Amino acid sequence: MKQAWDVIIIGAGAAGLMCAIESGRRGRKTLLIEHCEKIGKKILISGGGRCNFTNIHASPDNYLSENPHFCKSALSRYSPHDFIALIEKHNIAYHEKKLGQLFCDGSSRQVVGMLSTECAEHSVTIITGCSVMEVRKDEIFYLSTSKGDFTTQTLVVATGGLSIPKMGATDFGHCLADQFGVRRTELKPGLVPFTFPESIRSEYEELAGVSLAVEASVQSAQFRENMLFTHKGVSGPAMLQVSSFWKDGIAIEVELLRTEVLDALFKKYEGSQKEVGTILQEALPKRFLKKFLDTRFQMRPFSSLQLSEREYLRQACFMWKFIPGGTEGYRTAEVTVGGVDTRDISSKTFQAVNVEGLFFIGEVLDVTGWLGGYNFQWAWASGFCAGQYT
Repeated sequence: MKQAWDVIIIGAGAAGLMCAIESGRRGRKTLLIEHCEKIGKKILISGGGRCNFTNIHASPDNYLSENPHFCKSALSRYSPHDFIALIEKHNIAYHEKKLGQLFCDGSSRQVVGMLSTECAEHSVTIITGCSVMEVRKDEIFYLSTSKGDFTTQTLVVATGGLSIPKMGATDFGHCLADQFGVRRTELKPGLVPFTFPESIRSEYEELAGVSLAVEASVQSAQFRENMLFTHKGVSGPAMLQVSSFWKDGIAIEVELLRTEVLDALFKKYEGSQKEVGTILQEALPKRFLKKFLDTRFQMRPFSSLQLSEREYLRQACFMWKFIPGGTEGYRTAEVTVGGVDTRDISSKTFQAVNVEGLFFIGEVLDVTGWLGGYNFQWAWASGFCAGQYT
């Protein structure tokens, strides 16, 4: 015998949990299905185990989508301050780390516990370790799962993207979109480290572990953050940010040392006999300088530099351009860029335009946030808004 529900949500991640809470709050008989053994697995590992649960500066400008207007409605209806209010209601201590990024003082388990408590308070049933084998629809939806058969008037797809498959990521949500004729955009890994082409990888291996503050640019996107050299390529927040905008074969430009910092050093050591390489170590790592600073400058007294040589340092020495060989892929990507085409989804309700009762929320959609709590804010906002209509 099939169990009947008003709402079934597939995927107990951030978006699915938030949607379940709101559906349950409205008195809807709600079932939340998760194929992993635990709910909120990505929440648990985020922010080094402290969960970067939102960003106080979150706005539509911080999101990528083929339709950049789609996210505006949800982000305006459920803001970072709304989620902060929920955090404070549950007495979870938090702090701002940098750039508006909010983290738990304690553990990310507190956030999962909070969401689980809210689900219980609103009579949401959660089944973990439950795989969905088949979904079909006549007047209502029929689900065949490893834990039994279910029917529902409303089906919410909150299955996430393809990033970090070892955490249970699959293409299930995208396949459901295909099954019901909902379009998808092109998919690729986002917020992911770059790899160097084999032809130049050995050239930079000696810099593995070196980190420095840079401004990274690709096409129209620019981010000033840290960059980290790895054995395979480059990582760090600056590289992760531009990776979401990068396309194969496109060069990435990196300002390795800000001109104003260099000018300040020039002024500080005007007339000094101190060696150029030693002076620059005040701003850049020694191992990095050994690789990037032309040897003709390393041992030179600063006072011996000609104006043309100073200009060369300013304009050429600390601007670096490279074309990545690729990225580390979904294995280490924090998000999936692309997804269910928002042209086929209502920005108000998150229901598929041509399939009554079918909703898509969270990362499965073609909405991708920057690094720094923006993707969680999208999950909370899209889940909350869909929950008002499921």
